[in-house]
Amino acid sequence: MDQEEIKKVIPHRDPMLLVTTVEELEPGVSITSTFFVDPARDIFKGHFPGEPVLPGVYSVECMAQTADILLLSTERYAGKIPLFLGINNVRFLKKILPGDTIEIRAKLSAERKEKAIATCSAEVYNHGELAVTGDVTLAMR
Repeated sequence: MDQEEIKKVIPHRDPMLLVTTVEELEPGVSITSTFFVDPARDIFKGHFPGEPVLPGVYSVECMAQTADILLLSTERYAGKIPLFLGINNVRFLKKILPGDTIEIRAKLSAERKEKAIATCSAEVYNHGELAVTGDVTLAMR
């Protein structure tokens, strides 16, 4: 999927759309996406001048949006608005720099269908190395 196809699935738009492509998708099971860390993003003017690095919250948002696509691509959640309920076990292991293209992998790890709540485990890779891990819990409303 390219960004235009992604926009048909999730409600995010620039400047907060943080998924560039979807490389693999098994709806409701697993997904692999990418995000190009554009050096022109305004965030790098202040984080940190002279030695820019992608803020950790952006990495978490990349994981959440990838999980959003995984879930919203299913019939049961199509058209819903995904909302954060929790972020757990997040670990930042490697820097993500302007110009990097990161790979995000997520899989459904728990679901409460009756409440439309799902938890996805996610990993972010940069240059083939694990950079961030964590779990995101989302409510589909």
